[in-house]
Formats: sequence, structure tokens, C-alpha cells
Amino acid sequence: MHLHNIELHDFGAYRGRQSLDLSVQPGRPIILIGGLNGCGKTTLLDAIQLVLYGPRARCSGRGSRSYDSYLRESINRKANPAEGAEITLEFSIIVDGQERHYRVVRSWHLNGKQLKEQLSVLVDGQFDRILSDGWPDHVEDILPLEVASLFFFDGEKIESLADPERAAAVIESAVHSLLGVSTVEQLRTDLLALQRRQRLSNEDQAVIDQINAQEADHEAAKQDVFDRTQMLASTRSRCDRIQVHLDKVEKSFERAGGKLFERQKELEGDRAAIADRLAAQRHTLRSLAQGPLPLLMLPQQLATLRDQAAREKEADDATRVVGVLEERDAWLLDQLPASVTPAARTALKKKLTTDRIRRESAAELKQSLELPTDMLQQLSALNEALSRDASRARELLKESAATVDHLDDADRLLAGVPDKKLIKDLVDERNEAMDELAVAKAELRRGEEQLEEARSRRDRIGADLERAQQKRVKTLIEMEELNRIVAYADKARETLEKFGAALLRRHISRLEVAVLQSFKALMRKSGLIHDLRIDTDKFNLTLADSDGEPIDPGRLSAGERQLLAISLLWGLAKVAGNRLPSVIDTPLGRLDSRHRQHLADRYFPNAGRQVLLLSTDEEIDENLLGRLKPSLAHTYTLVHDDTTFTTTVEAGYWWTAGVPHVA
Repeated sequence: MHLHNIELHDFGAYRGRQSLDLSVQPGRPIILIGGLNGCGKTTLLDAIQLVLYGPRARCSGRGSRSYDSYLRESINRKANPAEGAEITLEFSIIVDGQERHYRVVRSWHLNGKQLKEQLSVLVDGQFDRILSDGWPDHVEDILPLEVASLFFFDGEKIESLADPERAAAVIESAVHSLLGVSTVEQLRTDLLALQRRQRLSNEDQAVIDQINAQEADHEAAKQDVFDRTQMLASTRSRCDRIQVHLDKVEKSFERAGGKLFERQKELEGDRAAIADRLAAQRHTLRSLAQGPLPLLMLPQQLATLRDQAAREKEADDATRVVGVLEERDAWLLDQLPASVTPAARTALKKKLTTDRIRRESAAELKQSLELPTDMLQQLSALNEALSRDASRARELLKESAATVDHLDDADRLLAGVPDKKLIKDLVDERNEAMDELAVAKAELRRGEEQLEEARSRRDRIGADLERAQQKRVKTLIEMEELNRIVAYADKARETLEKFGAALLRRHISRLEVAVLQSFKALMRKSGLIHDLRIDTDKFNLTLADSDGEPIDPGRLSAGERQLLAISLLWGLAKVAGNRLPSVIDTPLGRLDSRHRQHLADRYFPNAGRQVLLLSTDEEIDENLLGRLKPSLAHTYTLVHDDTTFTTTVEAGYWWTAGVPHVA
């Protein structure tokens, strides 16, 4: 919890609007507020408690008066009672990893004789009606009242802790409320109450209890829907931020060649496939080259061979018929009829003789290769094969040329793939962003599902409640179920009792170490106290010297007992994790100068992440102010006007030289 600002309007001695900036920085946790006695230091402490807890606030000026009377008398005497008074406190807390900013405004005024009080709560700048109406319960989740009393303390609190007998009650309360032991006890009490409710046998009372439970469940379900809606909006916003970051990383990744790096295996596979295709094409070309295809390089020789085959075929044909031509010719002449003239007979004979001579000449070749008689058919088949292979070869050459171009392109792409060492950081950042986005989206989906489930549950409970209220159906609760609940509640209570005892021992052990370390850091006599023990039953504080002998607290001076009380509060804060602001009022009353210096040097700068220190000019004097200077975030002085009996807040401390208002 971190306080940011408090504004008092006509509250107590504070006239008009008085505002204090309470924000701090790392290494500068202290807001120093100075004021003389009666100027309103304790009133400021009361204001913080009043705005948070209202009628339950443990204000020092209230005494035994009623809350109504206290508020009436807290309106500044110079203010108009009809306008009343107002306290505004701004603070932030971490909820589910997200910082939530709260602004709590509590105001009251007189309307005739009646006192009207209003409380409004704004979360992240938006008014929240549900929180405003249920603030007393919600503030207990943020800062329980019992815990607040251990961090908002004045000189009276320290005086009470300085008494060992009275300190036991404070230690017991602190351990139970601040360190979670009371939660275990409350669980045991709740289980006991559950058992008693289960033993109720009155049927009508059971129905009434059921309706009451359904009403409570319905309110819880509505709150659950609201909370999940807020969480979903936060998750969706986080997804958007991560997506923007991922887009930036993606652009850097792409500019560095990341896309090629991602596709390296794919590119290598593509290149291998292209190389295999080129090898297959070349293999096919070689296979074609092993056939008749090379004969295309001898076109003239093939033509000569074709002519020679034709002549040899003609000679062969002539050789076959020339022997029977004389007999055929004589037979033809004999067949001529008698009517044919001698001249015609002579002309025919001459023609037959000329044909026979020509055939005899054809049968006589100058050169014969003795080619097969079907050589012409073979050459025709060869010509068809060569034409077909030539066409296939041209296609393969064209395809292989294109494949070579593709292979060059693949090589160029692979050459553009960046080295893994050069792109490793970008790859890791990109993967991390993608993983984070995936987780956020999964959380978003779960949130949407859970919101839908919560809405369904709200509607279902509402419908059940409406039916129960309308019909008021009476049902009997089976004893077996009741007995089972009672039995398991007994077991759970036994387990919680053991757990609570173990938790108490553990916290007491840690607290002993923290208080002893704190006490040694503050004490002027460093060797006085060697050991410190806290009884787990009565919570009594026992001190021991270096020999292990107990030390009577009465041997300690009043200042040393006061330091012991401060050490106890400091130790509690350490064990609780210093997660809450500390408000310390008039802490140096009975301390000598050396102890005051120890507090200024060792305690105040380390009492917590935020420390509001209320002091007079004699407690934090000029010397201690100089020691605190490196740890100061803001300084204020409460100035009281004795004529009007009003207080105003001014920046700076009494000795302002070298001590800025905002460090």
C-alpha cells in the first residue's frame, strides 16, 4: 500500500482545504511533518484512520463519545456546519499484478439537527458504487483495522509497548492479525458455526437459511461478475500492449532476414528438390544420347545411305525379273493376233527389248554395300525415332535450363539467410514475445470463459433465488449428508488447530530474530541484550544477557524500554514484509541524544517503504534533520494561529536551509 495524498477540509483545527503530498521515491521514504504540541499532528493521524475506517477508527480524540458526537465536534469551529468537513485520501495498491489507484472521500455535515455522512470511493478515476456501499468490508481486505493500529502509532502506543506486561497483549494481537494466525482461528470458528447450523432441524429455519444463503451467493456472484469484467479488461489491454511489442520485434526480425532464417530448412529442401529434378532431367538427356539421337549429327550420311538402299533395292528387283523377261517377251509376241501389222509387231518388240536392256543395266551396280532388303523400312523407322527423340530432347533442354535458373534463385535465397549467431537475440526476443502473447491470449480466453461462467452462475442463482422466494418450498435435509459435513468439519478443525500452532511457532521464531536485530541496531549499549524470546502461550517477552541469564525489564531505563517497544514494531514490520506505510507520532520523548541519533540513522530510513514522521521541534531538531535529509521525500510544518485556533500546512520544516520541500 502506498499513500499518495491527503486533503483535510475544515477537519478539527485544519481550516479550509489543507493538502499534503505523501508520495515517496526509492531511497527517500520519509515525509517529515513538524508541529508544536496542539497544532494537529495527532489530528492528522486520526484523519487517516477516520477516512478509512469511519465509526471503527481508533481516533485518539474520540474517547468515549459516540461516533455521531465525534464527527459533529470534528467540524472546524470557524466552518459552516451545514457545509461540514471532508477528508480525502489517495493511495494505490497492487491487485493481481496491476496497480490500482484509490481515492476515498469521507464527508459529513449537519442538516438541521441531523448529521449526514457520505462516503465515495473512486478506483482508477471511476466512481465505484459497489465499493462505496461495501467499503467497511473491502477496506479489511486492503488493510485490516487490527493491522493498521500496528503501523499507525503515536507516543502512547510506544509507552504501552514499553511496559512488558502490556506488550504481551499487543504482541498477541499483532501475531494473530498481521501474520495471518487469526485467519486460521477464524476458519476454525467458521467451521464450528457450520457444524452448529447443520445440526438445526427446524424445517422452516432451514428454508430461511437457504434463502439467506442464496441471497448472499447472488450478491457474491454479481460482485464476481464485476471483478472478472475488470480483470478481463485489464488482460485485454495487456494483450494489446504485447501485440504492439511483438509487431515491432517482427519488423526488426524481418529486416534482419528472419523470414529467410525461419524458412532455411524449407529453402534447403526446395533446393535439394530442384537439384534432384535437374539431375533427373540430365539423366534422361544422357539416356537419349545413348540411343540413336547422335545420328542427327550425320544428316548427309543418312541421306546417302537412304539413296544407296534405294538403288540396291532396285537392282535386286531388276535381278529377280531380268531372267524371265526374254521368255515373257517372246510369249507376248506370240500372243499377238494375226491382224497386227508387221510394223506394229516390230515396234512392240523394240520397246520390250529396250525395257529389258534398262533393267539389265539397273541390275549392274558400280558399288554394292549388300544392305538388307528392308533397309528402307528401317531407315523410315529410324527417322521417326530421331524426330521423336529430338522433340523430347528439346523439351528436356528447355526444362533443364529453367531448372538451372530455379537452382540459381534457390542458391541466392540460401545465401541471404543470416547467420544464427547474428539473429539469435532477435529470435529469442521474438519467441519470448510470442510466448508471452500466447499466454496472455490463453489467459484472455480463460477470463472470457470464466466471465461467462460467472454470468451463468449469477443468472442461475438469481433464478433459484426467485423460485425459492416465490414458492418457499420446504425440503428435508438428509441426516447422512449432515453427519458427513459434521464429521469432515471436525477433521478440518483438528488439522487447522495443528496448522495454526505450527504457523504461530514459525512466526514467533522469525519475530524474535527481527526484534532482536532491530533492538541491537538501536541500542547504545550493544552488548546489553544477547538473546530475546517470546512465549507462544502468553506472548511474554523475555530478555537474556551473553551468559544466557534472564534480564529483568525493570533494569532497563525508560528510554531503553521505549527503544524495545520501537524494535518490536520494527520487527513486526520486517516480518510482515514492510509492505504497509508507517505513521509515527512523537517517537523520541524519553530518549537521550545517542539513541535519538540511532533512530534517525537506522530506524526511520528503514522503517518501511513509506514513513510519515510527526515530530516537534525538540524531537527532530536541526541536528537530526541533517541526518534525515538524504531520506526525506517531503517536509511540512503545521502552523497554528492562536487567535483563530486554526492550523494550516506549510511546505518545509523549521530549519529549511538545505532541506527542500520535495527532495
